[in-house]
Amino acid sequence: MGVVTSTVMGVGGLIIGVIVILVVIQTLNGASLLTTGSTEANAVTNLSSNFTSGIGDIATKIPTILLIVAVVFLFGALVLLVRNANAMGIGGGGGSL
Repeated sequence: MGVVTSTVMGVGGLIIGVIVILVVIQTLNGASLLTTGSTEANAVTNLSSNFTSGIGDIATKIPTILLIVAVVFLFGALVLLVRNANAMGIGGGGGSL
């Protein structure tokens, strides 16, 4: 596996793990296993609200991230085209004066 695939899989696993943990904690909180107003219940509430606000922050940045990825892909395609053109002898500028 390449570096990019491993990174994407790792980030995906981390996100899934956080979501599972939040579901378990919310289930415990909803079943009244955590006393209302306790430090644990307040931590669960704060954690859930911070997670949802963080998702909202990332959602506003997705167009910028996609634009950067598109520009990187375009530059990569341009580099590959120039490299292949030079390998075929097109536009090599090998002529002498």
